[in-house]
Amino acid sequence: MKYNDLVAAVKGPVFSRNDLALSGHKVFDYQLGLWVKKGYLIRLKNSLYAFRREKEKLRGEEIAFLLCQPSYLSLESALAWHGFIPEIVHAYTSVTVRVTRSFENPWGRFTYRHIKRELFWGYVEMKTEGGPFLLAEPEKALLDYLYLNLPQIRSESDLANIRLNEEQMKKTLDRDKFLKYLAVFGGKKMERWARQCLP
Repeated sequence: MKYNDLVAAVKGPVFSRNDLALSGHKVFDYQLGLWVKKGYLIRLKNSLYAFRREKEKLRGEEIAFLLCQPSYLSLESALAWHGFIPEIVHAYTSVTVRVTRSFENPWGRFTYRHIKRELFWGYVEMKTEGGPFLLAEPEKALLDYLYLNLPQIRSESDLANIRLNEEQMKKTLDRDKFLKYLAVFGGKKMERWARQCLP
């Protein structure tokens, strides 16, 4: 397969080896490696590539969704998105029912933390020019963060160190939904710290 044939065969900015195989196109590893070396392609992870000429059209949030499925952006990334924490987040953090893992590529660092399947809900689909991605609702983002960081929260000062923006939470957080979601998580320690986060 020639590079021009690849361009003609692939409709979107990102493709996988599996996409090519399903469409009946044969490409060898050495060809993909050569095109990466020449700067035509960017390797996102093993068997997943993006066209370098399309780089500016793609957002990190979309890449986060493509790197590991099923997953949705949550934790620090979603808390920052909703304005609940003041920090600029330099990595994309998601939750997944798969194993905890991370990737790095030109769009940044992508971290995926494992959550049990019965807690994999509470997200919305966001549609962008480059493709969709899933984002935790504000209530679920906060609960996911507390749940996955519970061992590190041992005191009032630990909770304060999260630096939650109470003014923004008052505008955005649905108290009834938060408490309804909290009931599913269960656990006295989780309930204690989660209720203290309510503005």
